[in-house]
Amino acid sequence: MAPEAGGGGFYRMSKVWVVDFLYEGRPRRWFKILPAELDPAELVRHTLQDWYGDRARLVAVREATDEEERQYLRGEGPRNVYCPTG
Repeated sequence: MAPEAGGGGFYRMSKVWVVDFLYEGRPRRWFKILPAELDPAELVRHTLQDWYGDRARLVAVREATDEEERQYLRGEGPRNVYCPTG
């Protein structure tokens, strides 16, 4: 299978973003991989609204630094994440 057909292809066409938001007034952080051509702030704003309604507010979305991207890929992401499914 060509790399473009698998998950690796998606990653190469994407960027890692750092998402800072408030959930019920408490700061939270996500790392998100999104397609490079999308507006990350708009996508994350809609996701927060769908999952949390008025309990969440987007603070900032920025491209991850090289070190943050390495941490994310090693599974060393932020630990202060609320999961909507569990």
